[in-house]
Amino acid sequence: MLKQLQRWKIQLAAFLAAVIAVATLPGLVQPGAAATTIDFVTPQWVAQHSGDRSLRILDVRTNPLDYISSHIPGAVNIAENTFRGPNGRLPVQFWEQQKIEALFQEAGVNSDSHVVIYSEGNSILGSTQVAYLLERGSFGGEVSVLDGGFKAYKDAGLPVTKEFPEYAKGNFALEDNSDIRVSLDEVRSIVRDRSARVTFIDPRPPALFAGEEDLFIRNGHIPGANNLPWPSFTVGEANFHQLKPLDDIRALLARREITPEDDIIVTCSTGREASLQYVVLKHLLGYPNVRLYEGAWTEYSAQPDLPVATGQDPNV
Repeated sequence: MLKQLQRWKIQLAAFLAAVIAVATLPGLVQPGAAATTIDFVTPQWVAQHSGDRSLRILDVRTNPLDYISSHIPGAVNIAENTFRGPNGRLPVQFWEQQKIEALFQEAGVNSDSHVVIYSEGNSILGSTQVAYLLERGSFGGEVSVLDGGFKAYKDAGLPVTKEFPEYAKGNFALEDNSDIRVSLDEVRSIVRDRSARVTFIDPRPPALFAGEEDLFIRNGHIPGANNLPWPSFTVGEANFHQLKPLDDIRALLARREITPEDDIIVTCSTGREASLQYVVLKHLLGYPNVRLYEGAWTEYSAQPDLPVATGQDPNV
């Protein structure tokens, strides 16, 4: 009996070793594993690390003259709007994978880079959009958004420059990560299935959410969606790039009864606004089930078979 028990122990140990070996083979991603990490860093951190060889700073402001006149040392300007365009059916959709990969490579992004992204004005949405695109491409390095943006960096009296960095083309090889987004067909299925327990978060301005502005083919929102305007996650007019303390954001979500247990889809006008709340919910607050609907209201409103709700969210 003792020998048989020993044999069982040996067999069990061998089985567990085999399972671990397979799970850790290079190139295999375990279910639920996060290939990309996204966080927010302070201006002081960026200034202290701007000379790091692995750091690639992306200035995603859309006006090249803003970059030319002043930028963070070592930063490469690649405007956020270069990542999107028409796809033969809809405007301002993300380019195909090969083009996005090429853009990151031209900006000098390597597979092991630590990418820091910043912008200015109310374009924190551009910063988080580019961060989202790196995760969408299964980027294996670290991604950071500059908290407070270029304004906070300048206000801190940190060094800026007009010099352009010289660098080699990057080697980042994009691999599509479809798990972080939903398609129109998935949204259609959810909307039609009344038993589906999905929480839609819509970060657009209240008037646009309500359908009070005549902007799209049809105006309004997905029935049952929660309106959390994206500036509610920031300090607001003082600096749209600076996040509120995370405890304040947690309290806001608690008041709206949005919990980490929810299956959350963030959707906006074109997929850009949604990126801020996607990043904060998933990467900073650790909500495990958060996805983004890239087609957003631009795509949804053009589908005559899908229902549209109007009226403001009474909880805003």
